[in-house]
Amino acid sequence: QVQLEESGGGLVQAGGSLRLSCAASGIIFSIYTMAWYRQAPGKQRELVAHITSSGSTNYPDSVKGRFTISRDNAKKTVYLQMNSLKPEDTAVYYCNAALATRNTWGQGTQVTVSS
Repeated sequence: QVQLEESGGGLVQAGGSLRLSCAASGIIFSIYTMAWYRQAPGKQRELVAHITSSGSTNYPDSVKGRFTISRDNAKKTVYLQMNSLKPEDTAVYYCNAALATRNTWGQGTQVTVSS
């Protein structure tokens, strides 16, 4: 069974911080590209952060400088540290694992940022 299990979502005030975790099982974690996506009601799912097996990262302008993606291959876990949160960051956040054409998604975790 291939599974991604997100945790760490919740309610925070604007300007606060939150750390999301995604624990993987059923894959050779170290060779996978890992990513976080988010989707707000009525909006398309968008890439939030991306990290390759070699540790290269990229972020869209909307979160650049505020969010940091990291991975711990020994724990088969990817993290998303979110700082200086804004109400527009409110969304369901999804973990993704990819290798070539193979994609696996987590169930999502809700992040709500109050003003």
